Amino acid sequence: MKVLRGSFDEGSIEYDEIDRTIAYTRVLTTWSQWVQNNVDPKRTRVFFMSMSPMHIKSMDWNNPNGIKCAKETAPVLNMSMPLNVGTDKRLFAIASNVTKSMKFPVYFMNITRISEYRKDAHTSLYTIRQGKMLTPEQQADPAMYADCIHWCLPGLPDTWNELLYTRIMSSS
Repeated sequence: MKVLRGSFDEGSIEYDEIDRTIAYTRVLTTWSQWVQNNVDPKRTRVFFMSMSPMHIKSMDWNNPNGIKCAKETAPVLNMSMPLNVGTDKRLFAIASNVTKSMKFPVYFMNITRISEYRKDAHTSLYTIRQGKMLTPEQQADPAMYADCIHWCLPGLPDTWNELLYTRIMSSS
């Protein structure tokens, strides 16, 4: 399989669009084959971190007056129920299954669920667009300009790093 001008070309079949689960499966399968063929498990450990979620609909954490993740200052505190913030569970399952099925030992780091509760950990209105900080006018329009994909420090990425460090140390 090779990618041509934004499409997948597989022999005589060319796809202009491909379902994201099929594409993700193919990408991870290709990656897993590369790892198994090129990495020495006696000398190298491989860690695979699950996806981080977005927080773009404040209704997902019962904040009908919120606008995306903008101005969120605390994590979701009610952890008694799983949170649905739009994480594609199919992609999570694909990553988990591909890493589990590999002969090469891969450490699957599940950061998805803990990240779902951290609606406060995004750069939100304190982000950069095209190399420049948002203007006050842009900051006043979080529906358009809030960045609910990227994460800021200190906070959640530090927790991911601590989990990784703990995993590295415990497998030594």
